[in-house]
Amino acid sequence: MKPKIHPEYKDATIICACGEVMHTRSTKQNIRVEICSKCHPFYTGKQKFVDSAGRVEKFLKKYKKKGETKGQEQE
Repeated sequence: MKPKIHPEYKDATIICACGEVMHTRSTKQNIRVEICSKCHPFYTGKQKFVDSAGRVEKFLKKYKKKGETKGQEQE
């Protein structure tokens, strides 16, 4: 390994929005996350509301069919 080109690897604290605190090692000392393994629905088996900012509704509103659209051919 070449000297003085690698970042310093130090103890780190990871803090989740749910309050879970984990200790590990990283190049950053403090890391904040929104979802961790203690509160993620995939790991807990529970459905939890995660704010998606209305993305599905926005998509449906934008691409909602109004009669025939421009790209369709008439038969």
